[in-house]
Formats: sequence, C-alpha cells, structure tokens
Amino acid sequence: MKLVATQDQLDLQAMSAAVLAKQCPISMVRELAEPMSESSPDKLMTALAEVGVLGLAIDEEYGGGGASLYELGVFFREAGRVLCPSIVYSTLQFGIAVGRLATSEQRRRYLPALAEGRLRAGVAAWNPGDAGDIRPTLTATPAPGGWLLNGTLPFAVNASMSDVVLVTARTSVFAEPERLICAFVEPTAEGWNAVPLSNMSGERLSRVELVDVFASDAAVSLGGSGNGLSADDLRWVANAAVALQCMEMAGGGAAVLDRTVDYIAQREQFGRPIGSFQAAQHIVADMHIALEGARLAAAHAVWWVARGESATRAVAIAKMQCNEAYKRATLDAHQLHGGMGYVLETDLHLWSERAKVTEIRYGTADIAAGWLQKELNLA
Repeated sequence: MKLVATQDQLDLQAMSAAVLAKQCPISMVRELAEPMSESSPDKLMTALAEVGVLGLAIDEEYGGGGASLYELGVFFREAGRVLCPSIVYSTLQFGIAVGRLATSEQRRRYLPALAEGRLRAGVAAWNPGDAGDIRPTLTATPAPGGWLLNGTLPFAVNASMSDVVLVTARTSVFAEPERLICAFVEPTAEGWNAVPLSNMSGERLSRVELVDVFASDAAVSLGGSGNGLSADDLRWVANAAVALQCMEMAGGGAAVLDRTVDYIAQREQFGRPIGSFQAAQHIVADMHIALEGARLAAAHAVWWVARGESATRAVAIAKMQCNEAYKRATLDAHQLHGGMGYVLETDLHLWSERAKVTEIRYGTADIAAGWLQKELNLA
C-alpha cells in the first residue's frame, strides 16, 4: 500500500479546492444552516457536475470518470474543509450504492443523470447511528407489478431534498424465506410521510413513515440471482460511506487547525502574538499530530475499500481516530480563540457543530470499537 499522492490526485485536489472555494462560500453554509431554510446549493451541484466530480467514481459506461473510491476520497477531504452541504455527500453515496446493488437497467437510469448533475439522491440502507447494523427497518410484501413497503426510517438524511432515495427492506412472503432487497423510492410517492427533525447543524433530517408505498418491479433490485442482495455487498457500501465520511472529517479538522494557527499568529497579548507562547504551541502541536493520524487512518480505510474489500477493521480504526481528532481540534480551537471562538460571526462554531454531527452519524468511537471487536473475534 502506497498513500503518496500521484500527480493526477494532486491535480484533482487542487481543482476540487478551487471549485469549492468559489461555489461553497461560508455565507452559503450559514444560509443552509438556518432553521427552516429553503435554500438549495444548485450552483454548487452544477459546478461539481461540470468538472466531473459527481461522476468521478462512476464507470465510463454510464458517463462517469471511471476513477476509484480513493480519488473520490480526495474530493471528500477538500469538501470537509469548506463544510460542503451533505446533499452532495448523500448523492455521491447514492451513486456508490447503485453501482454495487442495482440492476443494469437501474444503473442506466440513475448513474448518467447523477453524473450530469440532474439528480439529487439519498441512501437509507443501514442504521444511521451504527453503520455496522445493516438490518432493514422496512418490510416488503408482494403486490401486482411490484412491492408494498412499510416501516419507519427514523433518520433519513436529505430525503426532503432528494429526487429519489435508495432504501432496503426484508421481504415478507408466505412460506418463503426472507430476502434482502433494495428499492428506489421517490419522496413524493403516496404513503411516504416525512416529519422534519431539528438538529444543531441545520441539516435536513426527517423521520419517515412508509405506509404501503408502492415500488414497481423495475424500481426493486433482488440481487443478481434473484434470491436477494448479498449482505456482504451492502456491508461494503456502508463501509464505503463511513470511510468517505472519515476523509471529510480529516479535511474539516485540517481547516480548523489552519484557522487556529492564523488566529494565534495575529492575536496579541502582553505585546506579543499568543502563538509565541509555548503553551499555545503545545496545543497546536497536539492538534496537528492527532489530525495527521486521522488523515492517514482515513486514507488507509478508503484505499482498502476502493480495492473492493469490506475492510471493517481499517474503517473502524479510521472512524475512532477521526471522531476524536475532529472533536478535539474544535475544542482546542475554541480554547485558543478564547471568547472570540464563541462569537457566531467568527464561524468557528460551524465546524464544531459539523464535528459533533459527524461524530455521532454512522457510529460513535465506542460503536466503532464494537465493529473492531467483532472483526477480531473478541466479542
């Protein structure tokens, strides 16, 4: 394994940073975080489609760039630095899930539209508080021409902004064994009842009740053999989402560190910059060490998942490391900023809120430690 960036990856990093700097300013992040905001990052999505980011990890057969998940991780790291809206992440995760779980007809329907920026999407295929738990919360019963979906999605991310959401369900057919399936559901479908949920980062979350939501046979994937999806494939998709999130967290932490270093280099106390005091330097050094460890752990996890491995051990370690490093970076940044760190106009709180949300999403450090425990047969 070699994690030294190639020239193509460095070019991708520079291009991503340039586009995000222009199309994802902090003013847009602030606006989207406002309670009940109806703003939408249309220009950002269009720009990402134009430069090929949305189709980066999609096969060329479907209009994508044919890059690997590792290259997509390079973008996630840069996106984390600027607090990219999560609808971008969920749409990219949808593309990954379609590529692994969907039928060839479904890939032809969704992937070109995604690559061209004409589709916004979400995934609700595992426990949002524990990505290691891939048991469906929905049931699917046969109906003429398709299936009826029933159940609850307790925390559906960006469902209200999505054109389609990929969900999983377990079949309920008399005298037949259960099968794991995935279905593509439009949030406007009859029987889809969403209740908005508030959260500290202003993200669009919903609790969704599905009551006899019809999914046609064309909108359902039963796996290649028709006997249901492979749990290993769904596990890979979930681990890919966690690994990419870790790259996002590593980028967010790096941005916090940069902002903090800039601040303590300018802020003076007793006639000298506070960055000249050894106590402040020690805190910054500790932040840097923790974040470098997080960056390497995240890159290691994405590298293995990009090779087609579930890599639960590497993903668990990355999630544990990134959770703690990102959270610690924001806490230390607030300490070094002093009272100014708690003034909303300084924007530091936006990274703190994102760090807390991403720490909980998909699993806290304790939950990730449980994945590692099972992987090592210690449970």
